[in-house]
Amino acid sequence: MSDFSPLQVRVSGSWACFTRPEMKVERVSYDVMTPSAARGVLEAIFWKPAFEWRVRRIHVLNPIRRESILRTEVNKVQSEKSARGWANNNGVGGYRADDDHTQRHTLALRDVTYLIEANVHLVGYGKDEHPAKYRDQFRRRVARGQCFHRPYLGCREFAARFAPPTGDETAIDRSEGLGRMLFDLDYEADDDRNTPIFFRARLDDGVLHVPNELYKQRHS
Repeated sequence: MSDFSPLQVRVSGSWACFTRPEMKVERVSYDVMTPSAARGVLEAIFWKPAFEWRVRRIHVLNPIRRESILRTEVNKVQSEKSARGWANNNGVGGYRADDDHTQRHTLALRDVTYLIEANVHLVGYGKDEHPAKYRDQFRRRVARGQCFHRPYLGCREFAARFAPPTGDETAIDRSEGLGRMLFDLDYEADDDRNTPIFFRARLDDGVLHVPNELYKQRHS
């Protein structure tokens, strides 16, 4: 556990979809931002190989609203190599989206705002450094609106806005079990593919608490 108080950033967006992995075709969002999605937002703002983000709490500031979206999507992902081949062949055999599309539903979240609290955990060569410099860099980037790439809320098309907290944020008055939620993927597992880690999530007075033991489990 870090000796410093967690860093905070306020994120919001018109749409969000933190897709439940058990849904294979239709996208159905969790009710609350997942820890891995929060980490993705933080890394989009500031990341170095000398540390990793450890999300502690996610405050839900807006009422949870769901809305269904019907979208036309292509079925197959096309590669740059294929596109070059079509170009060299004057477009013969090229891909036509009109012949390879389908309609899919997305049950997304509407008008979301979260307050993310997270710590900087030093790793690798960063273990010999002091976390204060990374914490200060993060605060400056948030204050200036700087990011490596635009953060998003679950899906890349759902862009997120971010800013320093105002100090008057109040979580919603809601407490309930959220069921089995994805925590993150174990990239260090001795397996041919990444291993998902789940936990029993719960919203207490509008706040999702992320157990520290989950980070130990990910690196075990």
